[in-house]
Amino acid sequence: TWVTVVPVEDAAAVHAVLRTAGRNRATAATHCNERSSRSHSICTIRIRASNEETGQSLCGALNLVDLAGSERLKTSNASGDLLKQTQSINRSLACLGDVIAAIAEKQPHVPFRNSKLTYLLKNYLSGGAKVLMLVTVSPAAAHLPESTCSLRFAQKVSVCEVGTVRRGAA
Repeated sequence: TWVTVVPVEDAAAVHAVLRTAGRNRATAATHCNERSSRSHSICTIRIRASNEETGQSLCGALNLVDLAGSERLKTSNASGDLLKQTQSINRSLACLGDVIAAIAEKQPHVPFRNSKLTYLLKNYLSGGAKVLMLVTVSPAAAHLPESTCSLRFAQKVSVCEVGTVRRGAA
């Protein structure tokens, strides 16, 4: 797992870090996509602000999560390392679906530890955070099965309530 912490002081530095992360992201050509992401990407921006007059300090975090898309093994024709990557991506997305389902059904146990992805997102999916999910789908008829699968996943997420946002002072 690649985890890098980079302190930044301004928006320009944040943009530079995001550009570097984008260049480091592994991609490969498959039959489904000529530039297929071979990993998920999570960028956490921690923000601390203080009011000099009152002395109050607040902190927050903005998580930008770009999930690698699921690919059907039959249509991707992946083999070797690409096959292992595809299986790993699909497994972690299935684990995320299990977590979303457990939260939506208000189950007493949510399986956050079933994947690195869900474990990293635990604090944000356990309540106390606002979560927004964007889904990108292809308009091409050839990609209808994958687009339908993505939209079904988005529907599952849309009925999930992660709790009330709590304001925390640092």
